[in-house]
Amino acid sequence: MFDSNDVQWERKILEKLALEAVAEQRRRRRWGIFFKLLGFAYLTFILALVLDWGDAEKLTDGTKYTALVNLEGVIKSKGDADADNVISGLQAAFKDKHTAGVILRINSPGGSPVQSGIINDEIKRLRKAHPAIQLHVVVEDVCASGGYYVAAAADKIFVDKASIVGSIGVLMDGFGFTGTMEKLGVERRLLTAGESKGFLDPFSPQNENHKDHAKQMLGEIHQQFITIVRNGRGKRLKETPEMFSGLMWSGAKSIELGLADGYGTVESVARDVIKAAEVRDFSVRQNFAEKFAKQIGANAAEGLASALTSFTVR
Repeated sequence: MFDSNDVQWERKILEKLALEAVAEQRRRRRWGIFFKLLGFAYLTFILALVLDWGDAEKLTDGTKYTALVNLEGVIKSKGDADADNVISGLQAAFKDKHTAGVILRINSPGGSPVQSGIINDEIKRLRKAHPAIQLHVVVEDVCASGGYYVAAAADKIFVDKASIVGSIGVLMDGFGFTGTMEKLGVERRLLTAGESKGFLDPFSPQNENHKDHAKQMLGEIHQQFITIVRNGRGKRLKETPEMFSGLMWSGAKSIELGLADGYGTVESVARDVIKAAEVRDFSVRQNFAEKFAKQIGANAAEGLASALTSFTVR
């Protein structure tokens, strides 16, 4: 027998279940929106740190400040310490109307002679274009080879007594695998058009003519380095037979040799030499996307030969 009360009861139960389901969906939707907004806020915060949005223009009331640019790490193309990054920071520092003086803080073991030379040339150009603004180098742990190549263009160089300074020389290094290949029974088959196209091939026996040519080329670049140092330091330089041998010295000894001018930190040079204690950082930093793109490009461009043979100012 059909009971209408049972039907109504079942209908109420279904309606209640449906309403509960709708309410649960709404609750899930609200929590989903909340967590999405929270995630977006977190991502925005991270991007702000990575992209240095916090370093936007900070206009002052006309007070002069010291502009700081950092050169840290190996000087090479596509890296943090490549010529483009350092030069962009220096140009912005000299151009800023509130800049009283510029400090280039260096902590580098050296690197590419080309990148170092480009930075050195630009420093000299900027100093000539802005004669009222001095540029001083402050050395932290190390300023060697290519790092010193850059520093030689500064008005003055300040160090810590324990800093490592010098290494005025050039090297080209690599490996030879001919003995290993003989033991493994591997034969090198190198075809070239041009008798010297296999120059310093690590899988072939060393060619004396190639070796002599490489040493001549290194000597030429070494002489360029020496000229840069002599012109940059002038009469302050107290040359010794070992000065351009590739040796390095402590900060204290570098002052005695005229490779540096005195002791100083970023704070002390800004306060006591430039006379503008407030320091503003103009360093150019790559964001994550730029670093990733440059690294992919660099990896694609580098072959086995560049991995086995490096050429640096040291």
